[in-house]
Amino acid sequence: MQWLPICFNWIESVFLDPMIARLKLGEEDWEIDLAKPLDISLEMAANKSSARAWYVDPVKITPVRMGDWVGEVASGGSVNFRDIDFNPHGNGTHTECLGHITEEVFSVNDALSRYFFSAVLVSIRPEERNGDYIITEAQLESAIDGRKPEAVIIRTLPNPDTKKKTNYSNTNPTYMEQHAATYLRVLGVNHLLIDTPSVDREEDGGELLSHHAFWNVPDNPRYRATITELIYVPDEIPDGTYVLNIQMAPFVNDASPSRPVLYRNRLAN
Repeated sequence: MQWLPICFNWIESVFLDPMIARLKLGEEDWEIDLAKPLDISLEMAANKSSARAWYVDPVKITPVRMGDWVGEVASGGSVNFRDIDFNPHGNGTHTECLGHITEEVFSVNDALSRYFFSAVLVSIRPEERNGDYIITEAQLESAIDGRKPEAVIIRTLPNPDTKKKTNYSNTNPTYMEQHAATYLRVLGVNHLLIDTPSVDREEDGGELLSHHAFWNVPDNPRYRATITELIYVPDEIPDGTYVLNIQMAPFVNDASPSRPVLYRNRLAN
């Protein structure tokens, strides 16, 4: 009757855990519960309380009006039919490709050929230098601790939930030193996620040193690498290894609104 344990294991897998997925990323086996995602994106709401940067206006969501017809049920329309006005770099969580800094047009919609990646989440308290707050190479190297993930997610400390509603314009937010971005590139990290408006200084004369270093532009451009900014990682999500799912609207543009989601590895100790 040796088939009985196998049969019961199959029944448990199919009927008790219908949302369990088993993956192999690189040499590592993963088992994730698709029913328990950890969303680390920021919403884009039509009010002044949603996070924004780069001097852009808040998101605007307005009903379409055509003559006497209005696209709003509450105003007498048959359906809700609204226009949305936003900037993908300045309003909410977004993912961008090297087309952000190149003369030639590249779309982030072409940057990903798959959407699940091994990831490491690290929390870093930026160093203060002459009034700036900077994420350094040494801090990243210490936090990553020899691991070689496809993606690195950076949660800056302190981590108040006011980040969800901050207008970062003209505040000189935390950014990453160029050597830190180079370190991630050399390590083989293809996807960098951070809870600040940019990996570069707000006012840097247009140099964007960390963007250039991570994408290796112009020397050897990394067309499949992405940077995701303005995420938010709640404190209850501990540092560690995860499966990252990058969900993104299919805009043909250098950047798009995105929804990065994490999954814990059920096989991890």
